[in-house]
Amino acid sequence: MAKLYFKYGAMGSSKSAQALITKFNYEEKNMTVWLIKPSIDDRDGKSAIKSRIGLEKQADVISPEDSILEAYRKAGKHDVIISDEAQFFTPEQIDELRFLVDTEDIPVLCFGLRTDFLTHFFPGARRLMELADSITEIKTVCDCGRKATVNARIDGDGNIVTEGDQVLIGGNDSYVAMCHKCWTQRIAAQKKGTTRP
Repeated sequence: MAKLYFKYGAMGSSKSAQALITKFNYEEKNMTVWLIKPSIDDRDGKSAIKSRIGLEKQADVISPEDSILEAYRKAGKHDVIISDEAQFFTPEQIDELRFLVDTEDIPVLCFGLRTDFLTHFFPGARRLMELADSITEIKTVCDCGRKATVNARIDGDGNIVTEGDQVLIGGNDSYVAMCHKCWTQRIAAQKKGTTRP
């Protein structure tokens, strides 16, 4: 029986690499994969999914106003759907992915972030947490050695950013995965005008 999977992790936890490795594994078994990504994620090019370890594939791009159901019908039947950066899909698009699992009996694997730089849910991630049959954390570590759970946004001077739009596309130059303790201590130290807690 097909399932909706949400595999989430902080920045730098190898989500994109795992999505592309999963695609390879299905294709090695002669299964067809519909690889998709939201249009807002244009960091590595409009249709590219690229990991920090060098894996890269082209994906079909879904805009916020697109119907995933219509896009799937145009793409043709596949054995599995894999999405990178799924947190950027709208809740309605996540509902459509759920619908495809239920009606087409096709597994859908969504990789992405759970929360933003202020530890708030992305709308697409919240909907995945509500609907997914399987929720798995892809773990990574903070510089201190604890599990990283916060996607800390940093400015050009390495300071933690605590204001701004929920979405700012960026990589290692804009985000650092941290544990909650280090994140709050760094913010407190910044407010006191020191560089470290």
